[in-house]
Amino acid sequence: MSLDRDGLIEAITAFLAGRDANTLSGIRDALGRELDQAGPGALADLNERLAAACDEWSCYPRDPLARRIHHVLADRLLERGSTASGLEHLARVADDPVVIFANHLSYSDANLLEILLYRAGAVGLCDRLTVMAGPKVYSSLKRRFSSLCFTSIRTPQNSSVSSEDAVMNAREVARAARRVIEIAHERLARGDALLVFGEGTRSRTREMQPMLAAVARYVESPATWVLPVGITGTEALFPVGEETLHAVRITANVGPPIATAALRERAHRERRLMMDVVGLAIARLLLPEYRGAYGENAADLDRARRVLREIAEGE
Repeated sequence: MSLDRDGLIEAITAFLAGRDANTLSGIRDALGRELDQAGPGALADLNERLAAACDEWSCYPRDPLARRIHHVLADRLLERGSTASGLEHLARVADDPVVIFANHLSYSDANLLEILLYRAGAVGLCDRLTVMAGPKVYSSLKRRFSSLCFTSIRTPQNSSVSSEDAVMNAREVARAARRVIEIAHERLARGDALLVFGEGTRSRTREMQPMLAAVARYVESPATWVLPVGITGTEALFPVGEETLHAVRITANVGPPIATAALRERAHRERRLMMDVVGLAIARLLLPEYRGAYGENAADLDRARRVLREIAEGE
């Protein structure tokens, strides 16, 4: 399905049910100006990207117009006080391969994190952002549209958190996983910033779930940094079970980067321990009610706490 200028505007505003007429009119006008400025060629390119099949375990580049449209919408949907903090930590990873690990609350997490970082001046990091995305991200037009705001890598999900790959046997899943790991490392070698939601699926309760041990494979290179980010508020933008967007106040807190070499050495290359250390680093950037499996009273995390402390003291 190909959308013309007005058709695209109507398709986008259809997700904004409940807004008053003046607000919707302002959004339509802003979108119209953006589309007119981009020109018919950019719209044609976006339509082509939306119509393309995304069924390979592969890398899909961002679309500039889709990205600009999301920034226009964010200007009207993010409430005052939505902000990113801890940006001083980005200088250390500015020119190096970096894997950003964040907690996962919403399908919109990657989009909103990109927007907050961009607003805060981290344009270079946003320009090299590549997101690891599960099959559901490509399963509908609106989700595929959101995935075009950045480069993404379609990746199979752990069988415990996804029903999308049920038709694949274990060997096929393993083969696909190996391929996307290769692609991810290729992107890191090119200088991309890789965004990974290590819980494997969004939280239904806003509390963090245990990080998947398998995602430690993204940080096998000793030249790579781990950048923890704690996100709050995005769960209210597109709530589970709803089909419309809501205005929200969100925050993204960036923590001190962790050298992968130090993480692997201190954790003796144990994937489970490595990812629990990362989970704790994220949780410390969140309010207590978001920490869940990595809260202060979480059991069986003494080793992870010790490793995180040793890494911090060794900086």
